[in-house]
Amino acid sequence: MRQPQTVKSLENLGRVQLSKSFFMREFLYSEISQIEGIPNIPDDPDLAIAAGKNLCQKVLEPIQDALARISIRSAYRSCEVNAKGAENNKYNCASNEANYAAHIWDRKKDNYMGATACVIVTSFIPYYEKTKDWTALAWWIHDRIDAYANMTFFPNYAAFNISWNENVNYPKYIYSHVENPHTGKSSGYLTNENMDNFRGSHEEYYREFIQELGMGKK
Repeated sequence: MRQPQTVKSLENLGRVQLSKSFFMREFLYSEISQIEGIPNIPDDPDLAIAAGKNLCQKVLEPIQDALARISIRSAYRSCEVNAKGAENNKYNCASNEANYAAHIWDRKKDNYMGATACVIVTSFIPYYEKTKDWTALAWWIHDRIDAYANMTFFPNYAAFNISWNENVNYPKYIYSHVENPHTGKSSGYLTNENMDNFRGSHEEYYREFIQELGMGKK
C-alpha cells in the first residue's frame, strides 16, 4: 500500500481493521499533528498495519476482553510528527531513533517491527482515583498479557504506554512517572527482568481491583 495522498486513500487506510475491536483510524489522531499542521500518515502503511495488528490482537484486545473498553490517547506518529514533538523537548517526545518500532510503527528497530499506544483502561479509573494505586493495573497486565514488551505509566487516569515488539528478546519492563503508593518512590522501574519481583504471581496487588470489578479470579 502506498502512502495515502488523497482523502479517499486515507479513508481506506483508516478503515483497515487491526483486530475485532480496533481500526487504524483511531490510532492516527495526534494533537501535535493538529496544532503543527503536519499530516500523521505512515510512509510505509503496510508495515504500520502489520505492527498495529500485532499490538491490537496480542496486547490491547486481550486487555479489553477482560477489563472492558480501552481508550486510545495517542499511538502512531509519523517521523515528521515525532521529530516536531522531540524538537527542543517541545512536546516531551523521545527522538525518532528511540521511537522506531514504538510510536513510529512504520520503521523497524534492529530489523524488528514493533508498535506502542498510550491507552486508558476506563474501568480502572474509579479504583485509581480512590487509591492512586496504578500498580494494580500494571501487575495484572504483567501477569496476564505475555505479549507486552513494556509499559510506562503517567499520572492522568493512570494512562500508560504499552508496547509490542516482534523481538522475543526485547527487554521487558514496567516504568512509571507516578509515585508508587507501596514504596513511596516518585518514579522509576516497578519491575524489569533483572529485578527479583519480575517473576511469580502478583495477585495481591490487584485482587481488590478485580473484586470491585466483579471478575473474581478471571
